[in-house]
Amino acid sequence: MNARIFLLCMGVMLLAKAGLANSEDGKAIFTTRCAACHNVNVKVVGPALAGVEERRSVEWITNFVHSSQALVKKNDKDAVALFNQFNNTIMPDHPDISEVQIRSILDYIKAETKTIGKDDAPFPRPGKLQPSFTPISIYNGDFFFTYIAFVLVMIASFVVAVRVKELQRENTRSND
Repeated sequence: MNARIFLLCMGVMLLAKAGLANSEDGKAIFTTRCAACHNVNVKVVGPALAGVEERRSVEWITNFVHSSQALVKKNDKDAVALFNQFNNTIMPDHPDISEVQIRSILDYIKAETKTIGKDDAPFPRPGKLQPSFTPISIYNGDFFFTYIAFVLVMIASFVVAVRVKELQRENTRSND
């Protein structure tokens, strides 16, 4: 009885590990084979892949990944539309990627898909912005007082520098 429970637990752990490896494999395959032309949420050279399973069947995706041009030559309307939409850019064939690996890529895409809701703007709303400084206005007396004081100090220092230079010239003339 204990041996059966042990084997059952081992089987469950192996299946769980296989599921984790599956999503990790999907990420690894996606980053090495797909990420140059595709992003999950943003259109790059190829289409954004978020929600691809809802738009196409896994069988169609597998056939397209294995040979996109074979589907285009068969006049598959979705394949032809994609080919035309992306300036007749040919997607490289990947016949070495198995259907299981494609499913793991799809799992990774599903996990990485971001849904942008009404309140999830990529930037804060203008009404919610809090400036970290007080904008300058004509009513900001402290700023203008400081500015005028600084200008007066600079003028006074230039006047003193000119007067010192004049005194040095007079002193050198009197010594000659």
